[in-house]
Amino acid sequence: MFLILVVTMFLAGCLALPIKDPYSYSSAVGQGVGTPFASYGEGRITGVRVWETNNNYYYYYYYNNYNSNNYISGFQLRYGNTWSPVFGNEGSVKQVMELFNDEAIVEVSGKYNPADYICYLVLTTNMGRTLSAGMPNQVSFNFYPTNMGNELRILSGRFNGAGITSIGAHWGLVDMEGAGNSTLETHIFGGNFTSITFS
Repeated sequence: MFLILVVTMFLAGCLALPIKDPYSYSSAVGQGVGTPFASYGEGRITGVRVWETNNNYYYYYYYNNYNSNNYISGFQLRYGNTWSPVFGNEGSVKQVMELFNDEAIVEVSGKYNPADYICYLVLTTNMGRTLSAGMPNQVSFNFYPTNMGNELRILSGRFNGAGITSIGAHWGLVDMEGAGNSTLETHIFGGNFTSITFS
């Protein structure tokens, strides 16, 4: 009888433990002006296209440094077999990465200029492959999921007529067994992405 009571108390205690949120968000970096965006689609991300603009001239940045005017002008993600819209613009140079089965994006890093655009973008997979675009100068950022086993689900941020001005990453699990692993329902309040719902 005492054993049943102990087992019952143990199980009740286990149920009372807080459930860790399976999703995480890496806060956006960059100037953040322009039109808000959030990628969306059904299933796992299976491909990436990133456009960079290389103007081949130099201009004056803060602190009297001259740097090449390369920046990320746009990107596109493929969910399953369907490409999302292009967020930003198709620039002069396009980088493409097709993901293998069971491959997922587990890190987003790069550099941004606080005065204007995302300068450099690197997407790294769980198989160690990378896609990089732009010029590695200015301020560094590094996004990765809080929870083990999570992968990139959504990129969000802002863009203007020339390129991507800010970027953030949303991480989560992909239920490959069920059909309900959608990122289609996105809530935008006051121009900020405050809640992402996965069903």
